[in-house]
Amino acid sequence: MNQSLFVTKRNGRKEIMNLNKVHQVIDWAAEGLKNVSVEQVESRSHIQFYDGIKTADIHETIIKAAADLISREAPDYQYLAARLAVFRLRKKAYGQFEPPKLYDHVSRLVAMGKYNKHLLTDYSVEEFEQMDEFIDHQRDMNFSYAAVKQLEGKYLAQNRVTGEIYESAQFLYMLISACLFSSYPRTTCLDYIKRFYNAVSTFKISLPTPIMSGVRTPTRQFSSCVLIECGDSLASINATSSAIVKYVSQRAGIGINAGRIRALGSPIRNGEAFHTGCIPFYKHFQTAVKSCSQGGVRGGAATLFYPMWHLEVESLLVLKNNRGVEANRVRHMDYGVQINKLMYQRLVNGKEITLFSPSDVPGLYDAFFADQDEFDRLYTLYEQDSSIRQRRIKAVEIFSLMMQERTSTGRIYVQNVDHCNTHSPFDVAVAPIRQSNLCLEIALPTKPLEDINDDSGEIALCTLSAFNLGIIDKLDDLDELATLVVRALDALLDYQDYPIPAAKRGAIGRRTLGVGVINFAYYLAKHGVRYSDGSANNLTHRTFEAMQYYLLKASNNLARERGACLWFNETTYAKGILPVDTYKKALDSIVSEPLHYNWEELRVDIKQYGLRNSTLSALMPSETSSQISNATNGIEPPRGLVSIKASKDGILRQVVPDSIPLQKAYELLWEMPSNDGYLHLVGVMQKFVDQAISANTNYDPSCFPAGKVPMKQLLKDLLTAYKFGVKTLYYQNTRDGAEDAQEDLQLQQDDCESGACKI
Repeated sequence: MNQSLFVTKRNGRKEIMNLNKVHQVIDWAAEGLKNVSVEQVESRSHIQFYDGIKTADIHETIIKAAADLISREAPDYQYLAARLAVFRLRKKAYGQFEPPKLYDHVSRLVAMGKYNKHLLTDYSVEEFEQMDEFIDHQRDMNFSYAAVKQLEGKYLAQNRVTGEIYESAQFLYMLISACLFSSYPRTTCLDYIKRFYNAVSTFKISLPTPIMSGVRTPTRQFSSCVLIECGDSLASINATSSAIVKYVSQRAGIGINAGRIRALGSPIRNGEAFHTGCIPFYKHFQTAVKSCSQGGVRGGAATLFYPMWHLEVESLLVLKNNRGVEANRVRHMDYGVQINKLMYQRLVNGKEITLFSPSDVPGLYDAFFADQDEFDRLYTLYEQDSSIRQRRIKAVEIFSLMMQERTSTGRIYVQNVDHCNTHSPFDVAVAPIRQSNLCLEIALPTKPLEDINDDSGEIALCTLSAFNLGIIDKLDDLDELATLVVRALDALLDYQDYPIPAAKRGAIGRRTLGVGVINFAYYLAKHGVRYSDGSANNLTHRTFEAMQYYLLKASNNLARERGACLWFNETTYAKGILPVDTYKKALDSIVSEPLHYNWEELRVDIKQYGLRNSTLSALMPSETSSQISNATNGIEPPRGLVSIKASKDGILRQVVPDSIPLQKAYELLWEMPSNDGYLHLVGVMQKFVDQAISANTNYDPSCFPAGKVPMKQLLKDLLTAYKFGVKTLYYQNTRDGAEDAQEDLQLQQDDCESGACKI
């Protein structure tokens, strides 16, 4: 290459380009990696050099060159690119590669207003020095390239306007640990900090976006999910809207229960006027959701819930539909349709469903969640009363409309409200579940707000985390990890702020947690079992039994130490009822695995000492957080061995763990012949998970006659999910060829680079 090219240094000074420096950096990044070529990265980089190029741009060029080489055959380029990116990131954050001392770093960022000043009052200089000894900055080299880009884009302390970055990942992990255990006695505090730091920095425990981006900063609201129930009054609707704005602005995803709102044409103010119906108020909620971003980290988003038997349901089901006009569409929220056994029975038996306005049928709405026998009695009673406004429609028509909209938008969700209450950690007589959330995994009690400053209502919050199944050596390792995650998340409930009294009331009263899993697909591949053929059923049963057992044990131990949650008496656990007592017995037909843990001893301990937390488990999508751990998403099968995701930095490629030795062991999404095996596994998980599961259904139209998924198949899968006790269904994914085109492009690039073709 022509050595007369000049580079521009950070200080503006120009000097002759020294390609040996470039070679040394790439060589350092490639150390210990397999199937990577320093020469290939250099070759790709040189094409893009030009006279006067900034040294920072050179670094960016070689990072992109390495990232472009990521493939199934050479997955380690994702680590080479990541190391180069970490090198650049540290230069930006610290002006040098070596990070500063922890105390100096914290002092600087507290002075800048980026870190919470309490860090400097909670810990002494000597304690910071001890924490410094715990930190292993070399762990930065274990990130994939996609993980580093996610850290830069969402998690690291930064100025989002100028793009300045102020920290690297190991400081992030250590300071989250320090914040969460700051209330612990000094005799145990540093020990828990060290153990928790080691668990999260080695990816055994995965943390969600609000915690990763927020804990250690002056913002102190970290619950991932917020559930807000709206009453049938203008005051309640306005209070709900205000609560949405407050929580969207603080990084939370929102679930809105608007099922109580009366139908269009209902009388109001003693017949003085007709009610405008649901749609104008749904628009009001949509405006609140989109009024601000989630702390600048992600856009505001919400899912709104209503019952299938609502008088306006035919209009509500099409709110996301691209056809129609703005006046009768509310497209920028997602929707959850609430169903129970009676609705399914009407479908199976070819009967009709009767639609009512909740305001016209006293007691029916509450019974829908709390008492299925009473709902059946009231529903048939009201059907026979011709004085009550009602409309009848064939069950197959309303179910088909729902599934048609679910297919076309992918985002009409399903909540089986009876399963949410009959297999629940809450006593339905005092704390029924009336909604879920944005991602359909949270199932917690709520009460309508009448005033934003009134604590008589209840906003439900859930604080999340996940175990990385792919790197756990044995199931009993979950004992220590459950201890750490329960203590950390429980401490967070006292550490964070609550902008609304009704939220604090519920959070402190119930102390709800939701611990899930990531890397399930890798876990199955490692064990040589598959989603679709039943071979994973018993392993899944053992795994989720261990997870729930150790979470309950950890919460019980914490209750002995710090006391049970204030509203423990409102749980079924207080009556000695455990998840293994209330699961859907149809599961016994697909699982032969016995119970392996001493549930009877645990039952006695829980009745005696209580639980610190009303809930402990929920399975979330973990789309972003799983990337940080270089893990497969939640419980989902991967679409390919290389995932290709768009970001503001361009296309990011990430390769599944151990892709080369396990290439044939992974079962990919579109290789699965049907949804049956997956839905069976979700049912097995739900036996133990005390909240709900973000479970998806997936369809490849090319596998069906005329390239169209039959309605009969969609309804069959819906009934299968219900049969095996699934509480909620999240996305419906339809294979449209776009992702295949991306994968084909990746294959073409791989072929070209190996000399298989010429361009």
